[in-house]
Parts: sequence; structure tokens; C-alpha cells
Amino acid sequence: MAVYAEEWGETDIAGAVGLEHEEMAEVVAALVAEHAERSAREAEIVALRLGVGAAAPATLSRIAARQDISRDRARQLHTRAVGHILRAHPPGGPAFAVFARGYPPGTPDQRLVRTLLAEIYATDADLAANELAYLRLRLAGHPQEDARRIAGFVMQRILGWRKKTRRLLAGLHEPDPVGGSVLGGVEWADGGTQAPLPGRSARPDADDDGRGRFYLDSVGRDVAFDSGLRARLLRLLDADPAVQTFQEDPVAVEFEGVSLYPGVAVRGVDGRVALIDVQPLSRVALHPNRVRSRVLRAWAHRNGWGWLVWTGSEIGVGELAARAVSAPEALVERLREGPVGWAGFAAATGGLELLDLAALVVREGWRWERAPFRLSAGADRLPGPS
Repeated sequence: MAVYAEEWGETDIAGAVGLEHEEMAEVVAALVAEHAERSAREAEIVALRLGVGAAAPATLSRIAARQDISRDRARQLHTRAVGHILRAHPPGGPAFAVFARGYPPGTPDQRLVRTLLAEIYATDADLAANELAYLRLRLAGHPQEDARRIAGFVMQRILGWRKKTRRLLAGLHEPDPVGGSVLGGVEWADGGTQAPLPGRSARPDADDDGRGRFYLDSVGRDVAFDSGLRARLLRLLDADPAVQTFQEDPVAVEFEGVSLYPGVAVRGVDGRVALIDVQPLSRVALHPNRVRSRVLRAWAHRNGWGWLVWTGSEIGVGELAARAVSAPEALVERLREGPVGWAGFAAATGGLELLDLAALVVREGWRWERAPFRLSAGADRLPGPS
């Protein structure tokens, strides 16, 4: 499979991230929230660009449109804000020990690059790979020039993979076979009139130069993607004998004043259409993404389409719900008293893995939020029917 994940031997993302990355996200969210007291606008730009909450990083074009500024200005404000955050909080201190453990100063460049690439791939974060790598390394205590150099190597590897993949696909005449159809996991709508497959992207930032592109024979055109994880799905669809054609970023679904852009709509050889959304396994149980899934699923079924959340792993939402894990009693006791923050969660969950937490959230109906971390018991309030 032509994805840069193979450079470090990973084709399934299940083991690429853990709870230490949630701790990192908590630290970054706190830094961004503190910066918001100085400049709410800059803090929002940083949060959107880095994917501080549940969403993947946003393109600079989308951020610029939201802020009503130019793309270059959005980049400048992001860079200025990060610089101010780092000056206000000298890196390498005790508050950033989790970063030093993840990216120890003195580690050879190649090892750091591979670690960062694996994490970026597994979290669908390629759009902000340079910014994320730089910030994590600086918080770990790496000097500015070293952090810039290593972050640059990360981007070089991603851009090199894109060029290599484009050349490879241009020489293909027949798609590679796959072991099973992606459409095998689709939840199909119960009858009704089926809306046609759109013929173009609905994203206003579809042409952003930060997105990758390659030509696929099955659709006869260049297709765009935000990340290696999304490119992997497109390659799977290209090689899937059950797929007739597809359209990436097919629709904009409005929900509470926000436009949601699901990953791809697929028409199978049987004529049925399915909406597939990419949500990395490590984030599929976060409350905003569970709401997103419920909204998009309802939209798909109203339009006669099937629905699938693609996690980039053999483990999907159903497999998470069936995962054999018991909630630590100490955590259950804390949740009975009310919502639990990161400190309380960390103190009550010795040995719990990230996928264990995700499984418990899905199975028990807990509510898991980030930026800041907050875990609540009881029924998670999701829109629409179950």
C-alpha cells in the first residue's frame, strides 16, 4: 500500500498514539487558552491550525476565510502567537516533561522524524505537520534551530512521499487488489429515494496548496487529500472492485452554524451511494466527533445513502464497543462525583490505554472532551435518533 506509513512499518494506526499524546494535547490547549487572554483571534488561529480540539488541523485558506484575512496573514499571526507562547513559557521545564519523554533532546534526528511522522499520520494531522513538529520539539527542550531543522525533515518526507506516490500511480494501468471491500462495513439506509453522487468538491478551500493531490484512473482525474491517512482511503477505494467511482469532500452539511465536510461519497458497482467520513481511531470517541458522526449519519440516511466512519484501522467503532475492558473502580468513583479533569483522570487510571478509554466512552455513553480534557459519566447527549 503506497502510503508513507510504510516507511516506519505501520499500516494500522492502532498502536501509534497513546494517552501521553492526550497529555500533550492538554498542555498545548492550556497554553493556547492562556494566550487567548492576550489575543483571542491569534489563539483561535493556533487552535484551528494545530487541531487543538477534536478536529483535524485546518488549512490556512479555511482559517483565513473564517477570520476574513489573507492566507499569508493567517500564517503570520500563527507564527507570532506560537513565538509569544514559547517566550512566555520557556521550554524544557517540568510542565513539559511529557514532551521531553516523547522527544528526548539528544535523540538522533532520524529517530525523531520517524516518531513524529508516525504520530502525525495516525492523527490525520499532515496539514500542520511542520507547525506541530516544531512546537512539540521546542516544548521538549530542543533548541530553536534544531526544532526547525527536524520539523523541516518531517515535511520533506511527507512531500517526498506525495511525489513518489504520484509517479507510482501515473504508471499504473490496473488497480492493486485489496483483501476486502471498504464498503463491507457500510450501514445502508432503509429504502427511500437516493440522492445522486455529487460531481465536484463542496469545500471552499479545495484548491489549497497545502493539500496533496494525485491522479487516479478509477475517477479519471486528480483527487485531493489532506493527509496520508485520507490518501490511504482513496487508494483503497481506487483498488476496490466493489467501487464504481467516488467524490472526495462531496457535500457541506450545516449543523449549528458550522459546515461539516465529510471525507468521500462512494458509488458502488451496485449503484448504491455511501458517505464515508475519516476520523482517526484515537479521536473517534471524542464528543465533538461523536456528534459529527450522528449528524452526518442522519444526513446520509435522509438522502438514501449508506454511512461509514473510517478510522484508518482494522478497529472501528463497533470493535471499540466490543473491546474487553473494565473501567477502573477509582475512575468510576470519581465520575460518580462529577466530571473529571486530566489530573483526576491520570490519578485514577493506572494501566488504562487510550483505546480502552475510547472503548469505555463508546460502550458506557460517557462524554469525552478535550481542550481542556473533561470526562463525564451518564448518557452522552448526541443529536438525533440513536
